Amino acid sequence: MKKEFVVGVTGASGVIYARRLLEVLCERATVHIVISDTARQIAGLEGVDLEGFDAIYAENSDLAADIASGSFRYDGMAIVPCSMKTLAAVSNGFAENLIARAADVCLKERRPLLLLLREMPLSRIHLKNMLAADNAGATVMVASPPFYQRPQTIDDLVDMVVARVLDHMGVEHNLGTRWSGYDA
Repeated sequence: MKKEFVVGVTGASGVIYARRLLEVLCERATVHIVISDTARQIAGLEGVDLEGFDAIYAENSDLAADIASGSFRYDGMAIVPCSMKTLAAVSNGFAENLIARAADVCLKERRPLLLLLREMPLSRIHLKNMLAADNAGATVMVASPPFYQRPQTIDDLVDMVVARVLDHMGVEHNLGTRWSGYDA
């Protein structure tokens, strides 16, 4: 049976991570996409197109969407990139929009929820919210690519981060290079 996921895209820099995740995930699963208004603005600034995927699009304002209900079954959710505003909403159960509500559903239904943060430096509030999200059951990730594979392009760096997201979602892929130990 084909897996089904929700991908939320929020207003943090790094929309390129969402684009790459959607390219891979839409080939392997049924995907519901929710894009915040700020994410659309950031995508325009960063020159990233988030439209045209073979997926189910929902408006962030549609709290009556199927993915807003715990009775609608899906395998998990990733918020890529996850803004600090969305992290705060998720970690405090403030489901004012569809992305935050779907994340809340994941937590209450004990489904995987991945938050890919792209921010620095981090304030104490950010750190507390990250810990609260982790304590609630989310997997908190930061867009911090490794360099042991000696990346040559930005796409190489993006693939290494997206590979880790896909790993945690349980989705098979062939992105990036896996660590195989020292060759000393």
